[in-house]
Amino acid sequence: MSNAFNSPYFRQPASVRSVMLRVLVALLPGLAAYVWFFGAAILVQIALASLAALAGEAAILALRDKPVWLFVSDGSALVTAWLVALSFPSIAPWWMVVVATLIAIVVVKHLYGGLGQNPFNPAMAAFCIMIVAYPQLMSQWPAAGHQADFAAQWQLIFGGGPRVLDAVTMATALDTMRTALHTAGGTATVGAVFGSQPTFGAFGGKGWEWVALGYLLGGAWLIQQRIITWHIPVAFIAALGVTAGLFHFISPDRYAGALFHILSGGAMLGAFFIATDPVSGATTPKGKLIYAAGIAILAWIIRTFGAYPDGIAFATLLMNICAPLIDLHTQPPVFGHKNGGQP
Repeated sequence: MSNAFNSPYFRQPASVRSVMLRVLVALLPGLAAYVWFFGAAILVQIALASLAALAGEAAILALRDKPVWLFVSDGSALVTAWLVALSFPSIAPWWMVVVATLIAIVVVKHLYGGLGQNPFNPAMAAFCIMIVAYPQLMSQWPAAGHQADFAAQWQLIFGGGPRVLDAVTMATALDTMRTALHTAGGTATVGAVFGSQPTFGAFGGKGWEWVALGYLLGGAWLIQQRIITWHIPVAFIAALGVTAGLFHFISPDRYAGALFHILSGGAMLGAFFIATDPVSGATTPKGKLIYAAGIAILAWIIRTFGAYPDGIAFATLLMNICAPLIDLHTQPPVFGHKNGGQP
């Protein structure tokens, strides 16, 4: 008799620690590609962000008379720290990553009540604050092929000398396109900027496409593990691809194609690891589709017409504001009741 009510009819809910650990594991393929193409500086930034996150979380929990070890060990602070580090240039000064992580943990997370209470994505809120405050430092990205020049990357992170950027930094594909198209008096074209229409493997094989594919691989594993559902990643990638593809079809000289936008910047990181945050995002199946599509379309608008090369962070925060309203109007009816709640 008892066997009739055992698994597979009931699934044991995963603990927060288990979920966060699997999210960290899912980030490893993208992180490995990052290290391979751009050097080990990103590992330094992840270590700095992790230490800052754990210290900030422990301090706030102690001030709030909460069980410090119970909450620090759940892994949520580490996930936020890794997302902060991965969204920042890996050769940014050390204090920027530390300050951004403390903002994410102390201000955006705990001042709103802690885990499960924050209305905004902590990592993206910290990113937006820092890019508005320090736009020049946030635009200096590592150049591919300088894995062996770790000493130069270390110097850029910790100082100790002049901040020599030649041959160590480069503009991302998004930044190159935005700068060229916005400052050429409307005469530059996508083909003129890159020599050909940007697709996979363009820009001299600089490696960002492989980092994006690493995030795609890890994100697909999260779906297989049922940590996230397919709704947000699929809606995000589809909306970004359709929007970019439509405008590229209308004017291929002025707008890059779908593959360029999907594999550039933080699109894949946003689709699988940022927009899928269950606390600050929509939670209903239909709401997730609307929410993710909204982030993708806003990100494309900011990338194409805005002042910043990548709009994932700003788009995420804007849709965080809309998430409660989206959920309110996409709640499925209770069984036996109509949408208005009447039986």
